[in-house]
Amino acid sequence: MIKVSDTAKKKIIDLMKDDGFDAAIDYVRVGVKSGGCSGLSYDLKFDKTKSEDDKIFVDNDITIAVEKKSFLYLAGTILEFSGGINGKGFVFNNPNANRTCGCGESFSL
Repeated sequence: MIKVSDTAKKKIIDLMKDDGFDAAIDYVRVGVKSGGCSGLSYDLKFDKTKSEDDKIFVDNDITIAVEKKSFLYLAGTILEFSGGINGKGFVFNNPNANRTCGCGESFSL
């Protein structure tokens, strides 16, 4: 399961609305792909459809779609949003990551 913090929820709803999506019926698609300075990087986008290979989670009124192959890397992750002085954006607090890069956008197991 992937959890969504309150700050991430607010930002997701605003961004989805700006991009023509509706947080009540559309999905936040979260995945993992090869790349980044630590080996794997996070992928986050909005989607109106789900596939047969998706695991669907609802947390904090946000529906998240994760491809089954990415799920093992993301189980237990908390999606947060940091808009502070560093202006990081979305942050993945992933308990499965053994090492992350300085920017927090990639990780290794």
